[in-house]
Amino acid sequence: MILYEEQMELFALIGKNISRDIECYAFGGTAMMFYGYKDETKDIDLVFDEEAAKREFIKALERLGYEKTSALNIYAPEKLKDKHAPAMYRREDSRFDIFSRKIFKTILSPKMKEDVYAVHDFKHKHNLRLKVLRKEHIVMLKAVTERKNDFDDIRTIAEKEKSFDWQYLTDEAIWHYRHGDKWVLLDVEKMMRELKQHIFIEKKYLKQLYDAHG
Repeated sequence: MILYEEQMELFALIGKNISRDIECYAFGGTAMMFYGYKDETKDIDLVFDEEAAKREFIKALERLGYEKTSALNIYAPEKLKDKHAPAMYRREDSRFDIFSRKIFKTILSPKMKEDVYAVHDFKHKHNLRLKVLRKEHIVMLKAVTERKNDFDDIRTIAEKEKSFDWQYLTDEAIWHYRHGDKWVLLDVEKMMRELKQHIFIEKKYLKQLYDAHG
């Protein structure tokens, strides 16, 4: 497990070991720690918009002793068949789940790139820029990844964040569906139905998902 301060130190150390400027997006438990939703995480979730940046980041991880590991027992078997399944690197109790351009079939939408929650720069000879996705995108992607504890994290965000924008999330899920992601509506609809047992979610959002799916 990695605490927030340890995560910041780790990103700073990775920044010292890169040989070019790199930009990536943080989601999952990593992003949740930047919000203060949780105190620790064992899987650092990142997505890169450039394949070359991803390769350079992995080289830095390997210099720090991280080794490639299997995604079996972490993700659903049908999702691991997707060519955009993550590359996973582990060192002791910490793990990086690294995606390139897509989180399975879910692309980085224009809003994901523009409506970020925060930007952190780890500057040395080269700069590692970490962009933290907004809370609605974190929830959507946790619905997509469906790992152990992902639903508990979604519930934590929804219960703590009174300003959570369900319309924004619904619009994003529909946008992704219309741009080729055939899983996202099913994943988000399933998540909302389960979450309705714990918090109030207006029926209109589920109806919009059903209508978009036809």
